[in-house]
Amino acid sequence: MARRGTITHVVFDMDGLLLDTEKFYTEVQETILARYNKTFDWSLKAKMMGKKAIEAARVFVEETGIIDVLTTEDFLVEREEMLKTMFPTSELMPGASRLIRHLHAKESAWLQGKNLIKRSSFLFMWGCSHRHHFELKTQRHGELFSLMHHVVLGDDPEVKQGKPSPDIFLAAARRFEIMGGPVDPLNVVVFEDAPAGVNAAKYAGMLLSILNGQIMIRLASSVDSSCGVMLEV
Repeated sequence: MARRGTITHVVFDMDGLLLDTEKFYTEVQETILARYNKTFDWSLKAKMMGKKAIEAARVFVEETGIIDVLTTEDFLVEREEMLKTMFPTSELMPGASRLIRHLHAKESAWLQGKNLIKRSSFLFMWGCSHRHHFELKTQRHGELFSLMHHVVLGDDPEVKQGKPSPDIFLAAARRFEIMGGPVDPLNVVVFEDAPAGVNAAKYAGMLLSILNGQIMIRLASSVDSSCGVMLEV
């Protein structure tokens, strides 16, 4: 049954939801597996998405049966060399800019009406990337990502485990608390596109919205913000 609630904070996944970067991982991993006459399919990709790099790499070499010829560490080194030339070309997913700007504008108007500082205190983005990858992926979109109150990445010391562990969402909530007290998970909506992320949001006790590109485009015009953001999830 759908729940209605006042959403005070919004959490975005990054890869495949805000940025069209999943295709890069797919291309590189297909290239590596082709050398061993193996294919990279969705079932394997789904197991890797959202995990920390070392965790995803371990899944990759073990599930494909190439661990005897390519170690986890060697896979990461090879993949890194290819990805670092691709990430700077990252494009926004359709609807991403419109949705983020819409939410930011709505909240800014509400804060001004309450005579509070104009600051996007409810937008947060997380990514399983480490800092260097994040900077490469977002270097063409710095202004948009500056609208986020904070960013939590996969190499953050508070994130002990990748998804489906809720670590990264709980770390985000703790940083929101700096702005004004405890954050109720039921007032946080998570936008996700990956199975592991869906489970992580559920384990964190937060509301969940599963998006793909077409839903993202439609959502931007359906968000209301009379007091924070009101969503039906």
